[in-house]
Amino acid sequence: MKRPSTSSRDNTSRISRRAMVLGGIQGLVIGTLAWRMRDLQVNQSSEYRLLSDENRIRDRLLLPERGLIFDRNGQPLAENLPNYRIVMIREQAGDVRTVLAQLARIIELPVERREDIIRSMRRFGPSKKVPIIEHLSWEDFARVSANAPALPGIITEVGLNRYYPMQEDYSHVIGYVGPVSEADLNRFEDPDQIILSPGFQIGKTGLERHKGALLRGVAGIQRVEVNAVGRVMRELGRNDSLKGTDLQLTLDHDLQHYAQYRLAGESAAAVVMDVNSGDVRAMASTPGFDPNQFIYGITTKYWNSLIENEYRPLADKTISGAYPPGSTVKMITALAALEEGVVDPNEEIMCRGYVEVGNRRFHCWKRGGHGRMNLTDGLKNSCDVYYYEICQRIGIEKMALMARRFGFGAKPPLPLPSLTSGLAPNKQWKFDRYNEEWRIGDTLNAAIGQGFVLASPMQLAVMTARLASGRAVQPRIIQRINGVAEPLARAPSMQLSDKNLDLVKLGMFRVSNENRGTAYKSRINEPSLAMAGKTGTAQVKGISAEERAADLDSDEVPWKYRDHALFVGFAPYDNPRFAISVVIEHGISGSGAAAPVARDIMLRALYGTQPPISAYPRNLWPQMREQQANEPPPNQNIQPATPGSDRA
Repeated sequence: MKRPSTSSRDNTSRISRRAMVLGGIQGLVIGTLAWRMRDLQVNQSSEYRLLSDENRIRDRLLLPERGLIFDRNGQPLAENLPNYRIVMIREQAGDVRTVLAQLARIIELPVERREDIIRSMRRFGPSKKVPIIEHLSWEDFARVSANAPALPGIITEVGLNRYYPMQEDYSHVIGYVGPVSEADLNRFEDPDQIILSPGFQIGKTGLERHKGALLRGVAGIQRVEVNAVGRVMRELGRNDSLKGTDLQLTLDHDLQHYAQYRLAGESAAAVVMDVNSGDVRAMASTPGFDPNQFIYGITTKYWNSLIENEYRPLADKTISGAYPPGSTVKMITALAALEEGVVDPNEEIMCRGYVEVGNRRFHCWKRGGHGRMNLTDGLKNSCDVYYYEICQRIGIEKMALMARRFGFGAKPPLPLPSLTSGLAPNKQWKFDRYNEEWRIGDTLNAAIGQGFVLASPMQLAVMTARLASGRAVQPRIIQRINGVAEPLARAPSMQLSDKNLDLVKLGMFRVSNENRGTAYKSRINEPSLAMAGKTGTAQVKGISAEERAADLDSDEVPWKYRDHALFVGFAPYDNPRFAISVVIEHGISGSGAAAPVARDIMLRALYGTQPPISAYPRNLWPQMREQQANEPPPNQNIQPATPGSDRA
């Protein structure tokens, strides 16, 4: 038998080694694949199952219903109405322009509007639901819903929109909601997902802003299964959202509406407070605005009409307006003097129409003077000279301390933005502010509510309530939260002499109820409801000697330079229930402009409805009959305004 040659044996050996190496490599590859398959299927199965589920399961944020706001009697002031709208999820739409063009064949959607939508969508992630059309009619909504399967990424849904049925009446107190802006986001250190949701609206002003965290509620989560194009197939589960908190205010809509009506045509404010509880029954600021315009997107024309109006309709004058209080502060000056024992209430001070201090003459409002005045005479006639004299005995420090006890110089504890603290100045304040020493003339001006002294209508109402009750009443505007009454403690005593308080209140009674009192023409004619009050007229610019000599008619002075008109009061005198303050910007005369308005609003508060004609002075009966006949009813059940097209 022939043996294999050496070369044949070498070739066979070489082939066997190669086969072993190749087999080893194949075994290694197969082993590696097997190990990887086991790792994917066993060790990492949960992770990949989650990734797979995320391709077909989506978590959607469920926006909560915003809390409602009511007046003290349950009248809705801020509510939610259905809003038919279209939203889009960009990652499911594919070519957004194509989808919008298809949508435009179903409903009106101009090219310019489509481009705006595309630009706005870039601000949000591709998986977010972005509102593209709001406030659809039911017919348009139904047409889009029927064609939704052919519109990838398009979803029709029924949302809720804020609506303010009383329109201007509560525009400042309640405020309004609007889309979240960059400035809004800067207010939140760690904004939650609900605020970051496209189209979500937050409070911009008033209670809507200050109580926004309570009102907006808590978002829920809906888990849905979607198909390859993102269409929802079924709901897998949900955690429902929690509705926002309902608020019931202390305000009375009938009184609020009447106060707004009575101040119509003026740049003015009025506040009515319960003197015992501090409940604010009305806080009217005119002119107002329609907050619903901001919900739909305000027109350029309407926005310009607001910001260009010298009456400042966007400002809440009741809490943000800081005015020289004029003669309404004289009760504070009188109390400071009485408490310090530097004046006898029966002491008479001679008023010749002015006093001279140093080389300067300080005038009384009555040029010829009032003659001899005691404390209650000084209030009844609002004699400036009387207060020029007694303030020099007190000094500014004691006057400032008394003013602060009555609420000046501190923001009222109300859940509203833009509160002013007013000003009760003293020597240190002037030095810190102007680096100047306090002068005696500053004290004389402060004694009659001029110079540096400032107060808001709310602070003037608080001052009056404290005078009437002798207690440190604090204002409040929220009565119940989700139906639970807010705690109300009895206000502490002002720690003032009852005798001194009674003297000041007697002076206020004489202002409104005695012939020649500065508010006698605006008295309440029903003795059991008699009102005690104080008029005030505050200069907004100094009067030069030349201007005083010229004695210009008020109509000849530009509106913005005319004096402010003020009135404060409480009623009934024998058993006080309500305090009121009225400020009419550049109204010229407290007795002529502010006092009649205050009387009418006070009567409405006391009677709770239109008062009988007999409650007015007899000479006013024909006028008041006509006024009551023309009074518009409270604007209830007004339909939402139609959204405009020219939007700012």
